[in-house]
Amino acid sequence: MNVLKVPRRTIALFVLPCLLLYITLVFIPIIVSFYSAMLDWNGIGTSTFVGLDNFKQIFMNDPVFWPSVGRTLLFALFSMAEIPVALFIAILISRFVRKPNFLVSSYFLPVILSVVVIGQLWKTIYNPASLGGMLNQLLTAAGLEHWTRSWLTDPKVAIFALFFVALWQYLGYHVLIQFTGVQNIPADIYEAARIDGAEGLTADRYITLPMVLPIFKISIVLSVIGSLQAFDMIMVMTGGGPAHATDVISTHMYNMSFLSMKYGYGSALASFLVVECLIVTMLLNALFRWLENKYA
Repeated sequence: MNVLKVPRRTIALFVLPCLLLYITLVFIPIIVSFYSAMLDWNGIGTSTFVGLDNFKQIFMNDPVFWPSVGRTLLFALFSMAEIPVALFIAILISRFVRKPNFLVSSYFLPVILSVVVIGQLWKTIYNPASLGGMLNQLLTAAGLEHWTRSWLTDPKVAIFALFFVALWQYLGYHVLIQFTGVQNIPADIYEAARIDGAEGLTADRYITLPMVLPIFKISIVLSVIGSLQAFDMIMVMTGGGPAHATDVISTHMYNMSFLSMKYGYGSALASFLVVECLIVTMLLNALFRWLENKYA
């Protein structure tokens, strides 16, 4: 087989424009954000350099920060719990549905919809029964009236109502990813396993799970990082309320930067979020590296 040999300079020349664009749109804004985090600045007027004072204020004197960190991590945990469900659905579709493309596309439909549309739709569903809320009306009709509540204004359940909407929206996305991974496993391997007496859950344990692990990793990383950066749906449905009960790091950052006009403080929150995403990504990569070595 003839291999086309390209000089390294030529490769560098073609990579350089994308590299410059990536540095301009990703790394430079991050560096600017870290610098802004050391300023006492409202985003418009003159700024004062305060060093690490914004970070001290965040970690020690901000009553909203640590609860928002907990909700952000809880959001990530819920999103990870969705991936095994998506893999299970993908296996069932691949194994028992003769023409699965339509069904997988149907699961994917919520991902296509605008977050604003989804947020307004679920706000209507979560409304009190007197305002036409479908969920409360169904509970009342089923004789479970004691389960009805104001889902988005009750501080105890509002964040879990948002979690459910996010899981509902992105389940089809992860089903599609996992379905693609399952479909790419050669059928000959399953045939050989069937001859040896391995079928069903046994085949899934020793064949499907190890071979789909790289795809599983992609879904986990995407879902966790997306959850850590959750913003749009929360802002549409609750705006972080009631009484900061649904605030996560990104919504707290937005409120401090653009509503309270504390741009330096908001940049410190953004810097913390960047570092948090990097640490979580490194931990996930280390975990999956260990799993891949174990099942290699």
